Amino acid sequence: MNQTAGRRDFLKYAATVTVGTGLLATSTRVQGQGQEAKLLKACQYNMLPKDLKDAEKFALAKKCGFEGVELNGPIADLAAAKEMGALARQAGVPIHGVVNGWGGPLSDPKPENVAKGMASMETSLRCAKAVGADAVLLVPAVVNEEVGYGEAWERSQKNIRKLLPLAKELQVTIAVENVWNKFLLSPLEFAKYVDQFDDPWLKAYVDVGNMIQFGFAQDWVRTVGKRIVKIHLKDFKRKDNRFTANLLEGDVNWPQVRKALEEISYKGYMTTELDPGDEAYLTDLSRRIDKIIAMKTT
Repeated sequence: MNQTAGRRDFLKYAATVTVGTGLLATSTRVQGQGQEAKLLKACQYNMLPKDLKDAEKFALAKKCGFEGVELNGPIADLAAAKEMGALARQAGVPIHGVVNGWGGPLSDPKPENVAKGMASMETSLRCAKAVGADAVLLVPAVVNEEVGYGEAWERSQKNIRKLLPLAKELQVTIAVENVWNKFLLSPLEFAKYVDQFDDPWLKAYVDVGNMIQFGFAQDWVRTVGKRIVKIHLKDFKRKDNRFTANLLEGDVNWPQVRKALEEISYKGYMTTELDPGDEAYLTDLSRRIDKIIAMKTT
């Protein structure tokens, strides 16, 4: 590709994206498993005490103020997954999403590694359907010494497109997330990556702590806009170059993030991705999210 022409096209695309975030051909479905359209608090399953049975874990999540739970990995036994989903709903904290396990990067040059990744995603999508979740988080690609940026882009999109018919069949969204994998390093690239699929079953999962080392969460939220189907919550301290132990303890500009979420009319789950803890810790965490939600947006 002519580099000058490519840069021109990208800048033109960037201008289109930043004019407004409501330009997608398909609108984001309201998340929340039928609940009231609002910002919903969720925690990850692995954050709940390991010594409790599933029914007790979900009851505790509800008691601490959460409104949903996200599975940290798929359950291959679909009967067990269905049972777990029922327990979560009975407790009032439906399982809203599944994090796909690292079966193998979909950008890998080795077919056997890609096959593992594809199988993992298929399992995750079927698990999500069984538990009643509406999305599966996918880390789309990894850039490294063996895989260039363009290769990661092309290979991952090619393989994700093979998964979209199953996602449509199961009515489960594939939500690609921004992580520390040297890929999708700007919100403009993230938006373009999602748009090129032009498919309602491929959306964005934004983690508001993952870009603080090199960017600003509110910018990502505003730019990726209505492509966002899920939000991860954690905080990051630039000076120490580390994620903080809790929310509101780092350099995420929470008032601006809250304002950005309001601007794009995001309604759905915001899931904490932090260390596990007891009832006191989880209750405090839930209240910290309440503070974020209550922040003024004007």
